Amino acid sequence: MQLEQDLGHYKLLRVLGEGGFGEVVEAWDTRLQRSVAIKRLKPHLLTARPDDLLEEARLAASLRHPAFVRIFSIDGDRSQLSIIMEYVAGHTLRELGARGPLPLPQVLSIVGQVADAMAQAHAANLIHGDLKPSNLMLDAEGAVRILDFGLARRIDPDATEVAPLEQSPGTVAYLAPELMLGTAPGAASDIYALGVVMFEMLTGARPFAHLSGLSLAAAHIQSSSATWEFPPETSAPVAALVRAMTARDLTQRLPSMEAVGARLATLGAPAVVLPAAPASAPPARWRNKLFMGGAGAALVLGAALLLAPSGWYKQHTPFFSEAVAMREGMYALKTFDRDESLEIAIERFNAILERKPDHAGAAAGLAIAYNMRHVGDSRDETWLQRADASAQLALRLNDQLAMAYTAQAAVRLGQGKKEDALRLIEHSLRLDPLDVFALTIKADILIRMARFGDAQTHLDSALAVYPNERKLLDVLGLLRFEQGDYKGAEAAFRRSIAAEPDSVMAYANLSYALLRQDRGDESLQVLQQGLQVRPNGSLYTNLGNALFNRGDYVGAAQAFENAVSSARGNSNTYVRWANLADTLRWIPGREQASREAYRQALALLKPLLERSPKDATMMSRMGLYSARLGEREQAAALTRRALVADPDSADVRYRAAMAYELSGQREAALEQLLLARQRGYPLNLINAEPDLIALRRDSRFHQSTILESAK
Repeated sequence: MQLEQDLGHYKLLRVLGEGGFGEVVEAWDTRLQRSVAIKRLKPHLLTARPDDLLEEARLAASLRHPAFVRIFSIDGDRSQLSIIMEYVAGHTLRELGARGPLPLPQVLSIVGQVADAMAQAHAANLIHGDLKPSNLMLDAEGAVRILDFGLARRIDPDATEVAPLEQSPGTVAYLAPELMLGTAPGAASDIYALGVVMFEMLTGARPFAHLSGLSLAAAHIQSSSATWEFPPETSAPVAALVRAMTARDLTQRLPSMEAVGARLATLGAPAVVLPAAPASAPPARWRNKLFMGGAGAALVLGAALLLAPSGWYKQHTPFFSEAVAMREGMYALKTFDRDESLEIAIERFNAILERKPDHAGAAAGLAIAYNMRHVGDSRDETWLQRADASAQLALRLNDQLAMAYTAQAAVRLGQGKKEDALRLIEHSLRLDPLDVFALTIKADILIRMARFGDAQTHLDSALAVYPNERKLLDVLGLLRFEQGDYKGAEAAFRRSIAAEPDSVMAYANLSYALLRQDRGDESLQVLQQGLQVRPNGSLYTNLGNALFNRGDYVGAAQAFENAVSSARGNSNTYVRWANLADTLRWIPGREQASREAYRQALALLKPLLERSPKDATMMSRMGLYSARLGEREQAAALTRRALVADPDSADVRYRAAMAYELSGQREAALEQLLLARQRGYPLNLINAEPDLIALRRDSRFHQSTILESAK
C-alpha cells in the first residue's frame, strides 16, 4: 500500500507502522482540522467475518477508559476498509526501554494503568491479544495509551500471531505458553503478556532475549518464570507479582486484571483515578491521585516503593513533562522514608524550576522536601533555611495555592512556631479542605500544642472522609499514645499497617505501644516483621528499647549503634544518642563511650531547645541527660522548668523522678514517680530501669501507692 492518493477528506501524510493487519498512517482530517491515525486493513482479512469486525469496533469504541485510543469511524467497503482513530504522539515502551530499566515507580504506574484499562475491556468480552512494549505508549503527559487493539481476534479467531514465529520474536516473547499450544486467547493471555512487559521494564531485557522463533516459543512453553532473574535491587514482592502474572500453570496465574491491580496496591502503587466525563465528551486524561507524606509529623510516615536512583531521571527521560515530574516528586515525598526518595523529590522539583522558575507547586514541593530532610535526616539548620526560602517563594508566586501554605506551615512547625503553623495550615485547608497532607499536618500541630480534644475532633472529621489513610491513622496512634491510651494507639497502628503493610514506621510505632503494655514478646515480633520489610533507624531504636528492658544491654547497644549509624539509621537524632548512652553505662568498660554519647545528644538537643524554649519534653530530657553527666544544678533547673511547662505529662514526671534519683534526691524522686504512675506511666518500665534499682529497694517505694495500677 503506497501513499499515492488521499482517502476521502483525509490527507495521508506518512506511514507510522506496518504489520500483519495492514498499515497505520498519519493523516490530516481536512473537515475537522485535526490529526488522525488510519489503520488500513489488508483485503484478505475482511472476507470472512465483516460483521464481527464491525461489532468489535463498536465494542472497542464504547470503552471509556482514557488509555484506549479512541475510534472515530470505520470507512470503506469489503475491498478496502479503514479504521479512523485518534492520533497519539509520544514514545512507546520499546523506545523508552532501549535505554535500560525504567524506575520502579514508573513501572508500577504503567502496569497499573494498563491493568485498569484491560479490566474494563475484559468486562466487555474484549481482549487485546498483542500486548507488548511497541503497543504501549506514553503520551506527552506521561499517561499510558494502548495501541493496536487486537481486532484480529474477531476477524480470525484461530490466529495466534500476525507473522510466522521465526520472523517475530518481538511478538512471540509476549505470547502465553497456552497460546502456542493451541488454546484460544483470553484474559489470562493478556495478563501473561503484561507480566512479561513488566519484567522487561524492570530488567531492561525480555526473557530469553538471546532466542528467537521456534526456540523462543519452546523456551516459553517448557520453562517457568520462577527461574527468571531480576536485578538485585528488585524487592521480593515485586518479583513475586511478575511471577504470579506469568505463571505457566493457568491455575497459578493471577485470575484477572483486577487481581493485578490489587497486588499493585499492596506494593504502594498509586491508585488509578479516572475523572468523570459526560458521554459525549472525549475521555479525560488519566492521572495519579497522590497524597503527600507528613513533613513535620512526630511519627515518621513511610510507604512502600523502591525508588530508582535520582541520577537515572535525567539520563533516561526522552521528553520532559512538568506534570509527570510533579507527580513523581509528590510520590517520592509520600515514600520519603525509602532510600533516595528525598533526593528524587528534590531533583524532580528542581528539574521543573530549572525550566520554569515561576512554578509555585514545584517551589512548594521543594520546601516540603527540604523540611523533611531537616526533620528526618540531619537536623542541619541549612535544610530548614532552604525550606523556608522555597516556601516563601511559592507564596510569592501564587498566594492562592494551598500547597504553598502547607509548605510554610511545615517550616514553621519545624521552627517551633506552632501558632503560626496552625494559622497557615488552616488557611491551606480553607483553599483545599480535603488535602490529606494538610489534614495530617494540622492534627500533628494540635497534638504538639497538647490540644488533644481539638485534635480528636479534627481526626474524626478527616477519617470520616479517608478511613484507610495511613498517615491519618499514624497521627491518630500518636494522639492515643500522648493520652496514655496505649491500647487505642495499638489499634490505630494496626489499622495503619493493614492500610499500608510496607510502611515500616507503623511497625516501629506499634512495637512501642505494645512495650508500654508490658507485651515484650509481641513487641519483638512486630519489630522483626518490620525489619523483614527493610532496615530502619526507628525499628532499631525500638529493638534496643525492648532488649534494654529485658536486661540485654549488649544486644540493646548493638541495636542503638545501628540506629545512629549513617548506613541504617540517623546520626543526627539526639534521642538515639541518649538511648545508646543509657545502655553503654551498664556495659563494663564502656563508661567513657557513654559520656561521649550523652554529650553528643546534648549538643544536638541544645539548639532545638533554644528554638522551642517552652518544650517540656526537650527540657525534661536535657535535665535527665545532665543528671547522668553529674551536672546537678543544670539538671535541677531544667527539670523544674519542664514540670511547670507540662505538669500533666506522665513522661515528664517520670524523667523528673529519674533526674532527682540520679542527683541524690530520693524523696523528690518518689514523689514524681507516684505522680507519673497516676498519669499512666507503665509499671513494667519502672521495674526494668536499672537506675531505679536502689529506689525500688527503698521501703517507701513499697509503702507508697506506686505499685498500684495507674489511675
